[in-house]
Amino acid sequence: MHPSWRPFLTSEFEKPYFRELSEFLKTAYSEKTIFPPKALVFRAFWTDLNSVKVVILGQDPYHTPGAAEGLAFSVPDSAPIPPSLINIYKEIDADVGRHKNPTGHLENWQKQGVMLLNTVLTVEAHKAGSHRGRGWETFTTAVIKYLNETRPHLVFMLWGRDARAKAGLIDHEKHLVLESPHPSPLSAHTGFFGNHHFSKCNEFLKAHELSPIEW
Repeated sequence: MHPSWRPFLTSEFEKPYFRELSEFLKTAYSEKTIFPPKALVFRAFWTDLNSVKVVILGQDPYHTPGAAEGLAFSVPDSAPIPPSLINIYKEIDADVGRHKNPTGHLENWQKQGVMLLNTVLTVEAHKAGSHRGRGWETFTTAVIKYLNETRPHLVFMLWGRDARAKAGLIDHEKHLVLESPHPSPLSAHTGFFGNHHFSKCNEFLKAHELSPIEW
């Protein structure tokens, strides 16, 4: 993780709920197939806190082998682009022009200050939502609160029910909060398509003299 996150994470890791979560994960990783790999669970925190401009909040990691890599919606270069990300790219293309990524790997967004975070950071293989209610939601609530308090003029994109539940944690006067259904094929047609989040994001950033994201 980036050193800028160390004070926050060190404090959070010492709390009782996170110690319980750690014990659960220790057992889960030793007995079952869990995604993403241990070394990538906190990959979203490789983003320099001081460079974060946008927070994209999803649900939980991909639960199929070879997909989850610790960044919400992102997959390795070698992996097929998942349906949710295909829909994200479709909305980018319709909203701001052709997306820049040749694969499903979103590290270039991260390098531009986009924090790709899920509300739950681990999952059991082939069991979507299997690590809900174990403490991750408490952790990501703390993350959103910390970002809200410490960073100016952020854009929060909250996609799906779990992500949108965090909207009340954010100061809407200080930050831009964009909500929509999840880009999953099950819900994209109920409001994700046509949400114009990518253009709205860049307009907000430019209005605050911040460089827009090359989507």
